Amino acid sequence: MMHPKTYVEGFHNEDSVKSMTYNMLGATDMCVSALSLGTSPLACIYGNMNFDESFSLVENALKSGINMLDTAPWYGHGTSESVLGQILPKLPRKSYYINTKVGRYDPEPERMFDFSAERTLRSVDKSLQRMDLEYVDIIQVHDMEFAPSLDIIINETLPALQKVVDQGKARYIGITGYPLENYRKVLERSSVKIDTILSYTHYALHDTSLLTILPYLKVHL
Repeated sequence: MMHPKTYVEGFHNEDSVKSMTYNMLGATDMCVSALSLGTSPLACIYGNMNFDESFSLVENALKSGINMLDTAPWYGHGTSESVLGQILPKLPRKSYYINTKVGRYDPEPERMFDFSAERTLRSVDKSLQRMDLEYVDIIQVHDMEFAPSLDIIINETLPALQKVVDQGKARYIGITGYPLENYRKVLERSSVKIDTILSYTHYALHDTSLLTILPYLKVHL
C-alpha cells in the first residue's frame, strides 16, 4: 500500500499510517483519513486543556495517520484557531490538511452570523493570521441555513470564497449545514464550483438519511 501524500518520513508512525483507511474527498485531490480531528476542544469547550495537552493531541493524531484537521472561528470565538497557530508551526505542513470556515462568529445572537462578502473576506484573512498559515486546504461556509436567505450564500459568500481561492489563500471550497435539502439547492444554483460538503448527525446509528443524497452528491461535486 502506498503512503498518502501527507506522509512524512521520520515523523509518522508508519505502522499506524498503514492501518488507517484513506479515501478521496469530494472533488479534491486530497486523500483523507477516515478519522479526522475536530479542534473545537482546543478552545476548552468540553473542559480545560492546557497547551501541552493540546499540542500532544494534535501531534499524536497526525503521527497516527489522521491527516485532516477541522476548525472554525466559531470554536471558542477564535480560540481554537489561535491555539492551532501555536501548534502548527512546530509540525510539518505537509503532514496535514486543514479546513476552516466563514459565516459564524460571535456568541451574541445579533452578531453570531454574517455571510456578507466583506465579512467573509475579512474572516479568511483573520483565520490565516491566527493559525500562522499562508493557506488552508478547504474554506467552508459554516451552517449556511442560518443565512437570512440562501441567495446571500449564492450571491455573496461563495463568490467571495472564489476570490479567496484565486488569491491562493485556500485550495477548495466547501459548504456545511444540517438540512440536507439545502445542499441540492445551493449546488444547482451556484456559479462557483463547490468541492466538498460537511454534514453532521445524518450518518449515525439513529439517522442514515445522508445516504439518500449521496448518489446526487457523487454526480454533482
